[in-house]
Amino acid sequence: MEHHCGLITSNKETVPLKSISVTLSINDFVAAVDATLNYENEEKVPLEATFVFPMDEDSAVYSFEALVDGKKIVAELRDKMKAHSEYEDALSQGHQAYLLEEDDYSRDVFSCNVGNLQPGAKVAVTLRYVQELPLETDGALRYLLPAILNPRYQLSEQSASSCLNIQKPIVPLEDLPYTLNMTATITSQHGIERVQSNCSLSPIQYLTDDKTSAQVSLTEGHKFDRDVELLIYYSEVHSPTVAVEMGMLDMKPDSLMGAPSAMVSFYPDIPEVETSKVCGEFVFLMDRSGSMKSPMSTEKNSQLRIEAAKETLLLLLKSLPMGCYFNIYGFGSSYEKFFPESVKYTQDTMEDAVKRVKALDADLGGTEILTPLCNIYKASSIPGHPLQLFVFTDGEVSDTYSVIREVKLNSKKHRCFSFGIGQGASTSLIKNIARVSGGTAEFITGKDRMQTKALGSLKTALQCAVDNVSLSWDLPPGLSVKMLSPEQPAIFRGQRLIIYAQLTGTMPQVESTGAVCLKHILQGESLENRVTFSLQPKANANFTIHRLAAKSLIQIKDLGAHEASKEEKEDVMNISLQSGVLSSFTAFIAINKELNKPVQGPLAHRVVPRPVMDRTCFKGFRKCRSGASYMSGMALCAAPSLAYAAQSADFILGDGCSLMTNEVPTKLKKKKDSPTKKSNLEKGQKAFGENVVVQLISLQKANGSWKLDEDLTKILGTKLKDIKAANPAKDGDPAAWATVLAVVWLHANGKDLKCEWELLERKAVAWLHDHADSSMPMLVQAANSLLKLSVSPAVFGI
Repeated sequence: MEHHCGLITSNKETVPLKSISVTLSINDFVAAVDATLNYENEEKVPLEATFVFPMDEDSAVYSFEALVDGKKIVAELRDKMKAHSEYEDALSQGHQAYLLEEDDYSRDVFSCNVGNLQPGAKVAVTLRYVQELPLETDGALRYLLPAILNPRYQLSEQSASSCLNIQKPIVPLEDLPYTLNMTATITSQHGIERVQSNCSLSPIQYLTDDKTSAQVSLTEGHKFDRDVELLIYYSEVHSPTVAVEMGMLDMKPDSLMGAPSAMVSFYPDIPEVETSKVCGEFVFLMDRSGSMKSPMSTEKNSQLRIEAAKETLLLLLKSLPMGCYFNIYGFGSSYEKFFPESVKYTQDTMEDAVKRVKALDADLGGTEILTPLCNIYKASSIPGHPLQLFVFTDGEVSDTYSVIREVKLNSKKHRCFSFGIGQGASTSLIKNIARVSGGTAEFITGKDRMQTKALGSLKTALQCAVDNVSLSWDLPPGLSVKMLSPEQPAIFRGQRLIIYAQLTGTMPQVESTGAVCLKHILQGESLENRVTFSLQPKANANFTIHRLAAKSLIQIKDLGAHEASKEEKEDVMNISLQSGVLSSFTAFIAINKELNKPVQGPLAHRVVPRPVMDRTCFKGFRKCRSGASYMSGMALCAAPSLAYAAQSADFILGDGCSLMTNEVPTKLKKKKDSPTKKSNLEKGQKAFGENVVVQLISLQKANGSWKLDEDLTKILGTKLKDIKAANPAKDGDPAAWATVLAVVWLHANGKDLKCEWELLERKAVAWLHDHADSSMPMLVQAANSLLKLSVSPAVFGI
């Protein structure tokens, strides 16, 4: 099916979308959403309206219907090829037709086509979906309704038909022809402490005395100038829970949708442990495409993505444990690597890498990640050093499914920690490469710092995890369990595990209970949690647990039309059609055959516009909490989005400046290729010098110590001879005195970013205990006196 460009012009031609209404129901860790799009054709010609929107790839879309002149037309889920054919045939015969489908090249982008919308016609299109909601590092449950679908990079001719390529018009916010209203009802057995948002909300209204149910809504007149984000805080999130849902009565009792389904939620409270020496091979794969020259956020003077990336790589390098192996790759249309193969982490290799990091630029063109990935996987494994891969990208790749498949094929030999930078990052790519390899996924937008997120994930990679998770069930006679979720080898600190299972056999007719015992190992200790649950669950018209279980099965098997084998495609198709959950091989199609008027000439195409975004809209929402952890902003696309259509290659911000996509113009490429390595290095060193904390960190040695020299004393704001004179351990190692001074200075001057230098500080303290243990108390006292500070000796473990 051909996609046409939008036709909004300076003459302000009208668009058919008039309003969006979202009803959100959050029950513990999952959300059910009803979204209605109201269309009206005010033109004198029949229209086909195209609406492209992002939706988190975990969303299970299961219903699509239209209300035309009071008559409800419910769409049917069909084979996608057949649905396309029926849609085109219906339009050619003058029928109204509605088509909802997932994009062929990215599982987190959807398009809705409303065809043959007659002059004066009013149509309400409603889609429904359910999804798991992610947790923030502080335990908040997060829902996100993105306001826009940012531009994504498309390179291959194969993906030219993607709905991402629709050129979407832009209008000033005051001219946006449609409105949004949203109401959220929240229920939880844990109790609801509070709800926060970056948008103006009505006061929270508790519906029960025990605060297990509450309701909030957007205030009237909400403007689509930002993403809508909700953070929901429950009172006891670490208590495991089990929910059971009855199956559909009209389905076979032992089928996926006919049998009762259970959902087990497990969010273990894993303590943080000290790790100074960890084996591993750490490979960092960094996006160096043209769009990395864009700012991290719309805030004034926001750091450029490439500069944040360079600072992040420096922090990661300084935080690695001695004796590990590492390498750094940069990718775009081509790729470069620092070393032919991963090298042992020593002072020499670290210094070499730091110099190269300072010279990096966003000069490699597009976003082709598959080739460097394959190169990484082809390398021989290093015995005793498991591979930990860190992937950073700000866009969409042209072969998302191929990348996911490659990561999955190599999942036994590594873990992948992925980072989506900016609003244009693909949730499908970022989430799936982490999911299939047992790693974690992070999204960095708004005021989020790449440095904070990356160091948090490295900390996770160096931490112990909950291992050997297993479930044992205690059920009445005649009832058994069939597991639907794959085994999860480990759960990291801050992660939540959701497991789906099917109850087969005969459900008891009288009030009775079942139980599940979660066994796991933490730091060598065997632990277990036993949870009792009712076997007389309440009816759920949305069949939320069943839909989510079906979605999890689809995610495991569905690698896209261009990658899946015939058997995989058949499996996905069967699960999709049986559950009613949309997949990459199916589409929703609805036809109103009562409208049987011949079409006069071709349909006019209209693409729904998006607004000019306001730079100031995110101020004040995200702040550093506890001095270290940041409220991760509009990142994790954690909920469906009924947002705006895909944009054109460049888009305009509130101050009129332009943000480039990953596509770098030829002239720009030539310009960036011409400077010498020396000038790049000088430019990099200048940028690093602007951040004194980073400058100090860049002086740290691989073993964690600092050298007592002029470079250090300049940062400390004193003279080398004065520092030497103040050293109370004249016969000791001068590096010990320098290291104590550096750590004391960091605690006084970089405390707001402690989460970013915490690992390298641990390395420094561990080195001090090995080289100056007995003299540490007097060194700390002398450092505080010299620098006129009062840092606690407890920082050094004394």
